[in-house]
Amino acid sequence: MIIIKYINLILIIVNNNFDIISWFFERLFRYRNRCNILVFNYLIHFFCYIKGVKIGKKVVFNGFPVIRRYENSDISIGDCCRFNSAKNSVPIGLQRRCTIVTLRKKSEIIIGDNFGGSGITLLAAIKIKIGNNVMIGAHSMIFDTDFHHSDPNKRQDRTDIPARPVVIEDNVFIGANCTILKGITIGENSVIGANSVVINSMPKNSIAIGNPCKIVIIKTGIYLLHEFFSLKQSFTYLIHGITTTQYPEKHSK
Repeated sequence: MIIIKYINLILIIVNNNFDIISWFFERLFRYRNRCNILVFNYLIHFFCYIKGVKIGKKVVFNGFPVIRRYENSDISIGDCCRFNSAKNSVPIGLQRRCTIVTLRKKSEIIIGDNFGGSGITLLAAIKIKIGNNVMIGAHSMIFDTDFHHSDPNKRQDRTDIPARPVVIEDNVFIGANCTILKGITIGENSVIGANSVVINSMPKNSIAIGNPCKIVIIKTGIYLLHEFFSLKQSFTYLIHGITTTQYPEKHSK
């Protein structure tokens, strides 16, 4: 029976032109990540517990992150979060591990539920707060401090460095290689495009990209209604044999 079963499997593979080599290496990649998580995840949880980091339920660490908690500061991670630090843990490939560091006393890093990040850097001198269902792309960085003073006369004084809290609200997606600077609030449901440098706060339901980051779209009810009528008008022009880039001229009375 076992021999017949394997013969049938071989016949299915041959008849369907099944790419067994790619299938094998894809499964190898997946199972290697699973084994990495299975072996090291509990160990990382133990180290976080020793360091005084608060971790919720079902938090997954794929690879060893860098987590440093300054004395009398707080790092809190919600439920069902995932941190990718292993080099091959994501298809884009990671050049550095996830880094979560508090820099001063009473500073805070608060991460909500269902968070996902790959090779990210969070450095807080005052407070970084990340809401629920937030995703941050590979190698993105969030700072709430300048690290050095912009005034050259004060640059050597490490006690008077400008710092302001950063807030990332719920359901925000931040693309790869972004930098979020101090004092920024990104509203809920917003998207920040890859390689952006965010120096101004973004309203909710916005799509922004660039260096410096600028708003491209704000998705409100009025915007969606406008898009609907614009699309309807475009189809009307096409039906009458007019392209979407050539609009009928308005005749003056």
